[in-house]
Amino acid sequence: MAVRSSSEDLFDSILMADNRFHIEGYREGFEEGTRQGMIEGRNHGMLHGAKLSAEVCFYHGFALAWKCLLQNSEDVKARKRLKAVESLVGLIQKFPYEDPEYENLQEDMEKVRAKFRQVCSLLNVAADFREYLSGSSGMSF
Repeated sequence: MAVRSSSEDLFDSILMADNRFHIEGYREGFEEGTRQGMIEGRNHGMLHGAKLSAEVCFYHGFALAWKCLLQNSEDVKARKRLKAVESLVGLIQKFPYEDPEYENLQEDMEKVRAKFRQVCSLLNVAADFREYLSGSSGMSF
């Protein structure tokens, strides 16, 4: 067994410093990136979740208002319209608000949007949620 001198140990520590600093820098960068990614992901999720919630709430309020307007009518067309409005309310009530990892979120949201468009067509109402968000619907307070 060869005995190492202190000058060889010093030389090895100098040569290995680059490798050691590289490993430490990678670990620190990975930890910081993970932390920042979690923060950005959470913020992104909250923003898009809020937008989706606002859209669903708009549809729900729209449907409930029309349900109140149509429910006392005896007209055959009004009953058909009321049935479509109640179907929209039913889809919204089944919407999975509590599950942030719901796999069929996009598909179910498309069903709600399609039903909303159908109801608007039956009611002969030109309503678009995007107009509501942009404020170009002419409504102001």
